[in-house]
Amino acid sequence: MSANLQNSIMLFGDSITRCGWEPGMNVRLIFVSQIDARKLDIINRGFSGYNTEWGIPVFEQLVATREQQKDLPTVRLLIIWFGANDSCLVQSPQHVPLRKFASNLKHLVNLVQSPKSDYYSPNTRIILVTSPPVNTYQRRANLEARDPPLLLDRDFESTKTYAETVKGIAQEEAVGIIDIWTKMWDAAGHNEQSLSNFLYDGLHLTGVGFQLMYDAVLETIEKTYPELHPDRLQMVFPGQVEEIFQASPPNF
Repeated sequence: MSANLQNSIMLFGDSITRCGWEPGMNVRLIFVSQIDARKLDIINRGFSGYNTEWGIPVFEQLVATREQQKDLPTVRLLIIWFGANDSCLVQSPQHVPLRKFASNLKHLVNLVQSPKSDYYSPNTRIILVTSPPVNTYQRRANLEARDPPLLLDRDFESTKTYAETVKGIAQEEAVGIIDIWTKMWDAAGHNEQSLSNFLYDGLHLTGVGFQLMYDAVLETIEKTYPELHPDRLQMVFPGQVEEIFQASPPNF
């Protein structure tokens, strides 16, 4: 049982968000070691297979209402990372049309940012993240190796289009943006097959890919919300044990 003492960073998205907490990816360790357990709690709310359409009703259960916020710590930073499933090809049940995807993403932002919303949280800052580029060579091989084999469900250009839409929404809504699509594409030398350095199955990130993502998180925080940079956050508890015991030494 844990008391609610500290504010937090919440990561909300699909399986790409969830996979960052898997053994071997080290993303949780990176976040915790850099942000420090005495500054902010890190909450991962990644839902495998979800798109924005399915994510909205879940989000409304995950975040506190105005009334509930009075007795709870604040989510200081909300990182929303959707698009990988929304941008599936039309025949996929995960596909969300581009216009609907844009509307859903704006709705998620406005649930937190709009003073008219029941979930309005004026002290919560938001960063949107684009989906990464898909490596269709890896993805096709992964799907064809399944039993039974599956057809390719994503294409390269579609992920780019959805990523551009996320960037536009971030500008419209005046929130932070991490364009991981472009960062990863540039890091791969604009070679789709070289994306295998950052994606282990053509879709989900490797440890190297998540390191790229984490660096982008810090870069965006510094640029957009510098007050939330780990170096500027105050510790909830003293940084040195001796500070606690100066006035009253322990009796061991």
